[in-house]
Amino acid sequence: MLAKTTQTKALHWLGKQLFNRNDPAAFFDPLLEKLDPMLVQGHTPARVEQTVQETSDTRTFVLKPAARWPGFLAGQHVNICVETDGIQRTRTFSLSSSPELWAQQGLITLTIKRLPGGLVTNWMHDNLCCGAVISLGEAFGDFLLPEPHRPALFIAGGSGITPVLSHLETMATRGFHAPVSLLYFVRSQQDAIAAERLKALESRYGPLTVSVIATHEKNEPRYLNSQDLNSVPGLKARQVFLCGPKRLMDLASQLLHQHGVKDADIQSTFFSIAAPALNPDLANHPLGGKVRFAKSSLETSSEGGVSLLEIAEASGLTPRHGCRMGICHQCSCRKTSGTVINRLTGKASGPGRESIQLCISIPHGPVAIDV
Repeated sequence: MLAKTTQTKALHWLGKQLFNRNDPAAFFDPLLEKLDPMLVQGHTPARVEQTVQETSDTRTFVLKPAARWPGFLAGQHVNICVETDGIQRTRTFSLSSSPELWAQQGLITLTIKRLPGGLVTNWMHDNLCCGAVISLGEAFGDFLLPEPHRPALFIAGGSGITPVLSHLETMATRGFHAPVSLLYFVRSQQDAIAAERLKALESRYGPLTVSVIATHEKNEPRYLNSQDLNSVPGLKARQVFLCGPKRLMDLASQLLHQHGVKDADIQSTFFSIAAPALNPDLANHPLGGKVRFAKSSLETSSEGGVSLLEIAEASGLTPRHGCRMGICHQCSCRKTSGTVINRLTGKASGPGRESIQLCISIPHGPVAIDV
């Protein structure tokens, strides 16, 4: 092992001297990409093997990553990178398949919904076909499986079903025997993503009960209510997993607390960012302020709940970012002075040096950052 490690370090040092780069294995990528995109070394390539139209605006992409990709845990996210209009763009999506599919067949799935004005999601729907190759990052995230011997409740909305599909497929394969309930909220039954897959899961996975609830098929909207929770046997003993629009998750959290479910038994992940939820102590203080991008020698100012990422992009800068929702941490950078508000929690940062995420940080007075 020592000899192998030493040899690897020596080759890395030699490659760095010869090619003046930290990833010498990727030096030949331009040539390899023309021969076979799956051979490149600078990133993990993944080839589209199949596409499945789930609903009118949602499609599942079946991908085959290069064998060196390290895999994932059920419920995790992954960053993908595609080139649109000559620009490399990175976005974050949940994996909708089980780790067993990757282990046994070398395949993964991403189930992606079109977004109004979405640069990447819409491009993928319109252009990404079988044989195309995209760049895949390592999986991350802690929206992980329930404890095997405790009953579970999943509450999902819209495309928030994607990591839940990964959970349920994995639980069925591994033989989780405790009761599992899914309350899945969609605008109409036609908008239910993976409807047939959920039916098949329910039929072969005995502990699972699936309820697909349409919110806008009648004159009055039909949202999550206490009756829905009362229909779940032994609710207080359940581990609860929430995934979907923030409005649904806020309502679910409120109702669960009313029914005696503890915070420690509730896990959540999200798919969109609502307007900043300010701490009451800060609600009367205006947001925005002067922003200094120290590395770029640029100063600008903002008003209202505009994130530092949006301010930077409006100023002509292109800081690294991914999900734009506070999940992937690709936009993390160093704040050197000033205070920012976390738009997810509504809480203020400290006034000094610390790491922040550009996409969810709003200036609260003058701020300086290393960008």
